[in-house]
Amino acid sequence: MSHHHDTTHIDWDEMSALLERNAEFQSPLYRQAAAWLGELLPVAGVRRILDIGSGPGVLTLLLAEAFPHAEVVAVDATEPLLARARARAESAGLADRIRTQLTELPDGFEELGEADLIWAGNSVHHIGDQRAALGALARLLRPGGLLAVAEGGLPARHLPRDIGIGRPGLEGRLEAAAGEWFTEMRAALPGAKDEVEDWRALTATAGLAPSGTRSFLLDVPAPVPTAAREHMVSALGWQRKILEGRLTADDAAVLDRLLDPEDPQSLMHRPDVFLLAARTVHTARRD
Repeated sequence: MSHHHDTTHIDWDEMSALLERNAEFQSPLYRQAAAWLGELLPVAGVRRILDIGSGPGVLTLLLAEAFPHAEVVAVDATEPLLARARARAESAGLADRIRTQLTELPDGFEELGEADLIWAGNSVHHIGDQRAALGALARLLRPGGLLAVAEGGLPARHLPRDIGIGRPGLEGRLEAAAGEWFTEMRAALPGAKDEVEDWRALTATAGLAPSGTRSFLLDVPAPVPTAAREHMVSALGWQRKILEGRLTADDAAVLDRLLDPEDPQSLMHRPDVFLLAARTVHTARRD
């Protein structure tokens, strides 16, 4: 395996289209999660929601739909992503209840104001001190308010173990390499601290009462539609970029074939391509 370059920096503006498509494909999963949160809170009593690390606002809109009396604030550190969130809200006729806030965390927690529900979707792991971040979020909750932390689950899978080219088990090796990348990405964050990622225990340390954990499944069996194939090519293309130098030459060559729309073995043509993933949501309540 060759020496890899530093690819742990994420350009969120560059990733905006991929983030938006990914959230759109996972909307059925997240709609289930939002409905579950509606079972844990009195829907009519939720007046203000913070969507931490909102990105392009796909989840922001789902939360606005699930809690029709609430103002929902999309919080992100990248203005182009927030612009996408505003456009999405306008298109959905929800601009009167959705606003955006450009905030760099962890420095800007105090700017966010109180909320009845805080959704932190795959965002806490981008803050160096995760324990401190959860503590800051807990302090923003109104009495009886709920913190929902979407972290963990299962990485998306798209292919059978043996795809007929290269060595079987490609996606397992990609997942292992991505795990190494993730560890290095976290280590490079300002104020990074190692933490046992027991989210129930961490929210309890933040002074909240854990109130349930659930995982939600996304299952699109083969053969998947063209739009799903195009999204997979974009997602794996990004993974190919960040894993440069972390893969064997053989695995990199197979991945390149999967990404080449002219190759009959590519994701755009294979009949066995599917989309299977799970996301886990941990909730905790302020007394």
